[in-house]
Amino acid sequence: MKLAFFGTPPYAVPTLDALVEAGHEVVTVVAQPDRRVGRGKKLQSPATVVRARELGLDTRQPRAIRSGPFAANYPALELDLAVVVAYGRILPEAILAAPRLGSINGHGSLLPRWRGAAPIEWAVMSGDAETGVCSMVMEQGLDTGPVLLCRKTPIGADETAGALRSRLALLTAEVMVETVARFHELVPSPQPTEGITHAEPLHREHGRVDWTRPAPEIAARVRGTTPRPGAWCVLREERFKLRGVRVVEGAGRPGEVVEAGKRLVVACGEGALEVTSGQLPNRKAQPARDLVNGARLQAGEVMS
Repeated sequence: MKLAFFGTPPYAVPTLDALVEAGHEVVTVVAQPDRRVGRGKKLQSPATVVRARELGLDTRQPRAIRSGPFAANYPALELDLAVVVAYGRILPEAILAAPRLGSINGHGSLLPRWRGAAPIEWAVMSGDAETGVCSMVMEQGLDTGPVLLCRKTPIGADETAGALRSRLALLTAEVMVETVARFHELVPSPQPTEGITHAEPLHREHGRVDWTRPAPEIAARVRGTTPRPGAWCVLREERFKLRGVRVVEGAGRPGEVVEAGKRLVVACGEGALEVTSGQLPNRKAQPARDLVNGARLQAGEVMS
């Protein structure tokens, strides 16, 4: 097929590679504009643009998607289908309808659960036992279109959002290639009206640990915000980042350090967490024993 591919972050790259490998003609790769990153604010291209250039594909990074040169010229590409994976913008109806067969999207959840910007993170933070990938026909609503294919996968007990994202990126590629190959025979299925949840974009405050909550709930919050935006609490009036935790037995006041030796154990509203790695201000992430020794942490101190 003659395709356009819309996608921006590394998550979308496996699908782009898979479509090219499957023999489809990817006419253009559309991504968000380059952004300045890091302390030096160096201009950096999105992962999909970098990969597209390696593959010798045309790239477009319009600042305006609803009007301007891109919107005016896009219909002239005479596409069969547009494939969208983590583009990061809501596409207007004129863009969605321009390809002969319309536009399809690969979404990292089992729709209608976790529609929106951060479905992978929210699935982990909420303690979901499983998640997956759905391909759907795109329409103007936010991830509301009828579903074409779904694939499920369990979420590991210790799996972080970052690790799950890597797995789902590969699963998305498989699902989207199969969806394109079988597009004419697949029957779109409207999403159920029950079980709808929304995955709002994550901000720094989503990573704030509330030690009054049960230990399993806090552990899920830490895993779901790893690596971004990162889980944290306050220790000695400074931010302490939690890089790894596991649920253990223990009791005390919420946030109280109940063990500071070979292990760093903190009491929760119910149960306790062993902090296996963490990061103090202006330092690199360290194993718990190094944290205890370096910061001279003592049992009885309280994190908030």
